[in-house]
Amino acid sequence: MYTLYIANKVYSSWSLRPWIMMREMELLFEEKLVTFGTGSNWENFRKFSPAGKVPCLHDGVAVVWDSLAIIEYLADRHRGVWPEDAQAKIWARCAAAEMHSGFNQLRSTCTMHVGLRIRLKEVKADLQAEIDRLNELWCEGLNRFGGPFLAGEKFTAVDAFFAPVVFRIQTYGLAMNPQASAYVKRMLALPSMQQWQTEALREKWREPGHEKTALAAGEILEDKRMQP
Repeated sequence: MYTLYIANKVYSSWSLRPWIMMREMELLFEEKLVTFGTGSNWENFRKFSPAGKVPCLHDGVAVVWDSLAIIEYLADRHRGVWPEDAQAKIWARCAAAEMHSGFNQLRSTCTMHVGLRIRLKEVKADLQAEIDRLNELWCEGLNRFGGPFLAGEKFTAVDAFFAPVVFRIQTYGLAMNPQASAYVKRMLALPSMQQWQTEALREKWREPGHEKTALAAGEILEDKRMQP
């Protein structure tokens, strides 16, 4: 059975990607959640990950780190990680890779925080450009492959890669076009996304660095978490 190492669900966007992919595929795995520490996590995370980061997948003697590498490892062993249609697969891989390496302003301004609802101080031009690209990319996939997911009728890895963005849109109230907004609602309604969110909101542990970054983004409208 697989073992997937992740960090706090309220904060860890990278952990969410393989976790939700494996949940949607109904793969059996043991989840091991290791909390973020204040400051560097290198030494603690190095106990299970060569890169000192989450997520990390253990499969017997195989150790696979980085979310994209984990997805590809699973794709080598299970059908359905990527779309079956050749053109949909090409598009899905490109879109997932664009998310994996890009959208830096969205990441830095709108840090992953499942527990809060925040009104941004402002939406700067570079952030708006990335939101516009997100709208464009999602609508391209939905229109080209027919939905309801980005690369067709089934949830695939490209949806997993954008799952943390869906939570960011909810947290910061980012304005999306109607088609993209409908996709956000469909994603948030998935039992796997509901499970992640429920478990995130139950976490009582707080990491000051992540909390400070979220607070810097704007006005806190609501904290939906259980109180520590």
